[in-house]
Formats: sequence, structure tokens, C-alpha cells
Amino acid sequence: MEKPSSGVRGAIEANTLAILDASEATKHTRDADDDRIAFLEAVRAASLLPENKSPPTFKMCEAIFKILRFGNSLELITTSCQLLNELDLEFPRVYMTNASESSMPHELVVLQEAWSPFVLGTDISDSERATAYDLTGGLIDPPGFHLLLQGLAEVSDFENFQAPDTKVLSNMLLFHYLVSVLEGDFVPRNQMYRESMIWSSVRESLLNTMLCSRKMNYKGLMKDCVTTLCGLGQYLAEYDNAVPYSGTSMVKQHEAIDTALATAFLHFGRITCAATLKLMVMVTELDSSKKNADMLGHTTRADGVRTPLAEIIQDELTYDKNILSPFLQAFKDSKWKLEIIVQFFWKYISKPSVRTRRSNVPAEDATFSGVLKCISNSSSAKSITKKIGAHAIHLLLAHGFQAFLLLSTKKMGEGLPDSKEQLAGGSVVETCKNLISVFNCLRKLDKQLEISSCAKEAIFVAATILSRRS
Repeated sequence: MEKPSSGVRGAIEANTLAILDASEATKHTRDADDDRIAFLEAVRAASLLPENKSPPTFKMCEAIFKILRFGNSLELITTSCQLLNELDLEFPRVYMTNASESSMPHELVVLQEAWSPFVLGTDISDSERATAYDLTGGLIDPPGFHLLLQGLAEVSDFENFQAPDTKVLSNMLLFHYLVSVLEGDFVPRNQMYRESMIWSSVRESLLNTMLCSRKMNYKGLMKDCVTTLCGLGQYLAEYDNAVPYSGTSMVKQHEAIDTALATAFLHFGRITCAATLKLMVMVTELDSSKKNADMLGHTTRADGVRTPLAEIIQDELTYDKNILSPFLQAFKDSKWKLEIIVQFFWKYISKPSVRTRRSNVPAEDATFSGVLKCISNSSSAKSITKKIGAHAIHLLLAHGFQAFLLLSTKKMGEGLPDSKEQLAGGSVVETCKNLISVFNCLRKLDKQLEISSCAKEAIFVAATILSRRS
């Protein structure tokens, strides 16, 4: 494969050094921005064109990353973010080898010297941490990552929405890129763990290292994830449906924003929602793998103790009922949404059996089908209605049923058996019957009960499925 000439490489390096100069970081003249665009195009030509495809140097990656972080135009931040993502796809830091034969196991390849936008580890000096989030530091440390998400959570505040500026949009794309880096590192490691049960492959991931950092406020980070997902989700849902959720209409505010920024904010807002959801799903997957490793005795004290994200979400939904509906609408991962809903219900349902402290095996009916069976009992339905309210029950059951059907459809598409031991629990027909039974029970307890629109839709779907399969 032909490499770019030394002259081209030397020119790119020279341009890189100019951009990395501290005085250039805050220089945003038209000429300076044109130089940055030319630099991005040169890196693309040197690293991504079929005839070249030479990995970028550390300084090149750092320069592109700084353009993303500190660029002041939509062209700069979008072009730099796109280039970074393309380079990561072409030259991954972590990947699994493709076994040539089914009998040969996969191998995990980790390029330890590859450039990364994160500054992690215990050997980082205080001076490095102090500059990690300023104009000359460039790279992101755990507190810097949390600070970035805190800013997005503030911007996502539904009741106190403010018109976005270029810096907000830059931070949205920056967060999206950082989550993509975490995903590219975590997913192959977690897949390798499932195949080999070697916990160190996940323990050493960027995600686990960052969450375990003594400088990271883990619970605060996860709560800001919930805030960002719910806030942006509400904004985007109102704009798409043109129906105000409250007395303050986001649609009217949106019309007063600069057209280019407004259009970009809607697009970047969806990207940010997707990145936030992706981060939360990765953390729940990490929690699941760590729990499994702990049960097998593969973890040590060095792994620490961290509250599972599902429990943090349950607490947030319990203490702030106003975010229940926005969260269920925005959290679109069916597997973990159903798991969160099931755990939420079982938090308030009396357990019928006595379990020892060392028992890690879930109860047989700790599934969505089991939840429906339990609530269809009048005493249990009355008890849980007092604890969380009828409206919350309607929302949880409707979204849980939707997630259950999506998972069941996916299982059938993959040719998997509809097993009661699966997360969804129970057959489709059985679950439909139990869902209708629950709402009949709720009606008996309160004859004046008004069924919410989402619950009516769930009941209609369940009845339709039963009629077609009878």
C-alpha cells in the first residue's frame, strides 16, 4: 500500500504544530478558520483515501480534537467531528480479530499507544488535571467529562430553556464523539468477556476506568444523564408534535432563534439524546458484566462497589414523578427499559418467598409476566396503586408491554425460543391475557378510574393479538 510522500506528511505536521500553538487556540479569524478547514481536508486525504490510508499521527488527532472542542463555526465543528469518527472506524483502538475457523477463538487487540481524547489513570499530575479542560489542555479527564454533561443537562432544562449558541452545539458534538470513543473501546471488550469470562478485558476499559476514578462523581453523572435525556426528549417531542407540554411553548421560543442555529440544535439535540442513551445502555451492560464477574468470584476489592444504574434510575423516577413519562418515551432500548420497569414494580411488590442474603438467583416470577400476574391480584393491585399511583402504573405497564412485544418480535426474528426464563418472561398470549386482567382488576378497585390513552392503546393491541391467535 503506497504511503503519502514525506513532503505531504511534513506539510501536514507543520500545519498541525501551528494549530496546536497556544496563541492559535483562541484565534478565530476567517483566515485562521480557512487554515483549519484546509488542515482537516489534508488529513482526510492522507489517511482515508484508498491510495493512502495511513494512520494519522498523535499530533494530527490532537489538532482535530481541538478544532472540535474550540471551533466557533458549524462548519468547523461538524467537519472535525465527522473526520474523527471516520478515522476511528478506519483505525480502531480496540477490536476483535475475526477467527478464520469456527474452532478458533477470537482475540482482543488493544493498541496501547493509540491516541485517545481521554486522560485517565492514577498517574496524572494535578497540573495535568488542572489544564485538562482549558484551551491549552485539549484532552478530557473524568471531571471534565462530567462537567461537559452537566452543561448539557443545564441546556436541556425544559422549564428554563435558553437559545443555544455555537458553543452549546460544539459541546453536543463533543459529547457525541466521546461516547462513540467509549463505545468503540467497551463493546469489543464486553463481547470478549462474554466469550472468555476474562474480567480484566472489561475492567481495563475506558468506561470502567473513568467511572471508577476517584475524581468522578458517578451518581451525579448518571443523574445528569437522566436529566439530559428527559429534557431534550421533551423538547424534541414537543417540537415534532407541536403540542406544548406546559404553559411555556418551546415551539414559539424556537421560532425566535437564529434559523441556522435552530436547525442545527434540533439535529444535534437528537444526536445528544442518542449518545446519552448509548452511554446509559453501556453502563447497564457494564453493571451486568460486573455482577456476573462478581458472582463467579472474578472481581477484587480494587474493582470497588458502584450502585447499578438501574437502581439510580428507579430512585430518580420515584422521587420525581414528573420525569416518568419523558423518561419512558426517551429511553428507547427495549431490553433495559423492560428490566428497569420490572425492577421498579418489584421494588413495591411484596415478595412471596423468603430468600437468603447469598442468593443471587432472581425469583421465578421476577419478569414482566410475573409482575402482571401479581398486580392482577386485587390486594397487590390496591397496595401498589397506593404506593405509586394509578397514572404511573398505566405508563409503566403500557411502556413495559410495548418493550415486551418488541423483544418478543426480535427473538422470533432471530429464531430464538419464547422462553419464560428470558428477560421478557412468558409467552405473548399469556402476557396479553395478564395485561387485560390487570386493567380489569384496576377498574374493579376504582370504578371511576380513567384509563390513560397509552394504556388504552396497550389494551387494544393486547386484545387484537388475542383475537388473531384464538
